Amino acid sequence: MGKLSNSMWRLLGAQSTRNQSKSLGVIKDAEAHTDWAAELADDAFSAEAEKLDITEKPADRAKFLALVREAADRAIDLRPFDVQLQGALRLLEGDIVEMATGEGKTLAGAIAAIGHVLQGHQVHVISVNDYLATRDAEWMKPLFDVFGITVHAVSENSDREERRRAYAADVTYGSVNEIGFDVLRDQLALSESDLVSPKPDVAIIDEADSVLVDEALVPLVLAGSTETEVPDAAIHDVVSRMKNKHYEVDAEGRNVTLTDEGAAFVEEELGGINLYSEEHVGSTLVHVSIAMHAHYLLERDIHYIVRDGGVHLINASRGRVAQLQRWPDGVQAAVELKEGLAQTDSGEVIDTITVQALIGRYPKVCGMTGTALAAGEQFRQFYELRVSQIPPNTPNVRTDLPDRVYDTKANKVEAIVAYVKEIHETGQPVLIGTHDVAESEELAYFLDKAGVPSVVLNAKNDAEEAKIIAEAGARGAVTVSTQMAGRGTDIRLGGSKDDADAHDEVIELGGLCVVGTGRHDTERLDSQLRGRAGRQGDPGTSVFFSSLEDPVVTKNLAFKRDPVSPNEDGSMGSKGIDLIEQAQRIAEGVMLELHANTWRYNKLVNQQRDIIVERRMQILTTDTALDELADLEPERYAQLTGEKTPAESQTDKPETDKPETDKPETDKPGTDKTEASVSDVAGTDATATDAGADEAPAVSPVPREVLSQAAREIVLYHLDRAWADHLAFVSDVRASIHLRSLGKESPLDEFHRLILAEFADLPGTALTKARETFREADITPEGVDLGSADLHRSTTTWTYMVHDNLFSSGGAKTLQGIIGIFR
Repeated sequence: MGKLSNSMWRLLGAQSTRNQSKSLGVIKDAEAHTDWAAELADDAFSAEAEKLDITEKPADRAKFLALVREAADRAIDLRPFDVQLQGALRLLEGDIVEMATGEGKTLAGAIAAIGHVLQGHQVHVISVNDYLATRDAEWMKPLFDVFGITVHAVSENSDREERRRAYAADVTYGSVNEIGFDVLRDQLALSESDLVSPKPDVAIIDEADSVLVDEALVPLVLAGSTETEVPDAAIHDVVSRMKNKHYEVDAEGRNVTLTDEGAAFVEEELGGINLYSEEHVGSTLVHVSIAMHAHYLLERDIHYIVRDGGVHLINASRGRVAQLQRWPDGVQAAVELKEGLAQTDSGEVIDTITVQALIGRYPKVCGMTGTALAAGEQFRQFYELRVSQIPPNTPNVRTDLPDRVYDTKANKVEAIVAYVKEIHETGQPVLIGTHDVAESEELAYFLDKAGVPSVVLNAKNDAEEAKIIAEAGARGAVTVSTQMAGRGTDIRLGGSKDDADAHDEVIELGGLCVVGTGRHDTERLDSQLRGRAGRQGDPGTSVFFSSLEDPVVTKNLAFKRDPVSPNEDGSMGSKGIDLIEQAQRIAEGVMLELHANTWRYNKLVNQQRDIIVERRMQILTTDTALDELADLEPERYAQLTGEKTPAESQTDKPETDKPETDKPETDKPGTDKTEASVSDVAGTDATATDAGADEAPAVSPVPREVLSQAAREIVLYHLDRAWADHLAFVSDVRASIHLRSLGKESPLDEFHRLILAEFADLPGTALTKARETFREADITPEGVDLGSADLHRSTTTWTYMVHDNLFSSGGAKTLQGIIGIFR
């Protein structure tokens, strides 16, 4: 039964034999060109590659494969296996390729990048984190150099010039967050020269399921600083003293609400107030709700860690610190107050983009991962991508043991410690995969009590990841890790010293033993953890320990009576395995529903964002803003430029029955019309320029290029302001839209109706306000002073960690309830 879901995903999304025979034929033909490539001088590879037409001619593709195989052998001492060349060919065709852990996806991706560049494209290799992006760019650079292809990486530490240089390269490596936030930050540019991110072309996505599926549930959000109220310490003190009877947490752990008893407690503790009065319902009650969210929903070492005097969020899908990310709506400051730390600025959303929209910008997308088939339906449905399965170079001989399921968490932990102690005594290295920081530290504590020393890898020491993972395969090593677990890196048996004897010794011991402390919400994530063992034909073992108190069970199964173990150690046997697999299948259905709802609700917002981006780029790169404002505000334009308005020009025309001598003095040949018109709009008499010091001075004309930039900044300010307000409106509607279903309305239809109506007013509102600012702001030959019109842009930006799964009130909850109905 455990394989049913995998089979379903395979049927829905996989095309494991898709055009593979053609790829294999090209690889076979490449063998005929091996001697030719071997005889080339190093400096000849680039010229030979330029001659090839790998888009249309299979024969040229075969020569290309021979070239890259020889080049990789010389440049980075790696000679690609046939399966790596096969993967590269499928990447060139635009597939997501599934290649097992340790099969060399990094090299396959680099070969595909070279191929795309030779076809005239610019390539972004997108990964899950900065470490992998930087490592792979440096590792593959000698290979790219052979072909005269430039390569750079962007990371969190890159400054603006480094980013420009990286994006100007033929191949750019970067994490999905960094590339996405560069796209968002470009939406703050005030001149074309400020743009950093180039027009997207080809994306090769490493760890594609993590980027396109796991990361896709959390949108990338750029925020700017705003002045907000400081959290009330008295309210937090009251909330911190609440008892369980004072509040209720929903089944999904997403919302916490006051009970009647809780409301009475808070009202009394705050001096006998009425929380629901007009005075308090929009202020005090809101602060109470935020404080409860911080105290009872967000757990230290699960949702965040405290380090260096600050609160740092943990990215749930990667187990790492989410750099420069915060919670919105005052929650960040509330958590800081809860932890006794100084409060940082709050903020408002400036712009947001989903991963689907970010990747959708690229005309061509391909990717690679070790667990693609299980995500095949998401790839197909949300990205129109297909999966090609690449066989391993050597068969997988890892032993995957049956799950060990227990009635309680305590019995499960006791069993894990006993099992690890037994394995450790043989010298076989053990990697233990946990779900969060707290669990990793708790398990390490119990192992230590049992006399088993271990190394912990989690968000608190993620900077040491490479060092810890390098030794995780050494004899006697016990590594306790969150799901960061070195994904994208290989755990070498015997340790980092590349000692053949040490490697062979660990082989004899059975290779790496992987222990999971509980099933994830999808079998795909379990497979990722299992994949740490058994790389490139190495032996290995994997086993999962679960309990009926694990989150995957409590969130997805409901029992009339809790199952009772017939065994003294609390083990549940085959019945327990069946329950775990049922729970996981429901969780997978819920996850697919969440993805579908996220996609459905964001699709229209993404289309609206595209309209705003197109409008913004037009304003940024042309004189559209000035042309529009000059047309709408001709008098102000004339005042600033010294030109006459159309009405003034019409007034100055001579009447047919008036004598020529009646023409204004300033219209006679040789008169400086500019000075005259400036005097006119400044309110002075052009015939009395020597009237004296009491007259108002003439206004200096603003050069057109300066005025054009001023108009650009004005229109962009109000367009950006209107878009930020629209996003806030969208957020409010989406948060409450489920209530529409109570009135028998379609929440999705109603959501679309409301945000379409709101968006229809956006352009007109933005332009009307831009006209007002154009009339009132100080505009001089030095530029526009928006501050004089009390308009201020955020000088500080950061990113938000938000949960975009606000749609689980529909089909997802129904799926979660099915088992409870029948048991």
